[in-house]
Amino acid sequence: MKIVFDENVPWPLRKFLPAHEVTSVQREGFGGMENGALLARIDGCFDVFILCDKNLRYQQNLSGRRIAIIELPTNRWPILMKMEEEILSAVANSFTGSYQTVGEPTPGGKANDPAP
Repeated sequence: MKIVFDENVPWPLRKFLPAHEVTSVQREGFGGMENGALLARIDGCFDVFILCDKNLRYQQNLSGRRIAIIELPTNRWPILMKMEEEILSAVANSFTGSYQTVGEPTPGGKANDPAP
């Protein structure tokens, strides 16, 4: 699978995905592009777009796109490194045009920890 990370996704996350071809918006020369233009540019060129932007689904018309989108709960690497299983599951379950969110952090800042 061809996966592209948005600008704020920590690059070490690629280590979770050794069976896939992983790049980033910056490495592809698309850094600084607005979301609409970026989606138009990467749709059809990549299978999965991983991002941390919680506003994308509200700001863009996502109907008819081919790329699967996976939204992470944060761009903080210490939290994401504990979410490997969830991220791998989201990638494995992605399909054309899908939009998935991976666990939301609790108010204390730790993803998927049970509430007190």
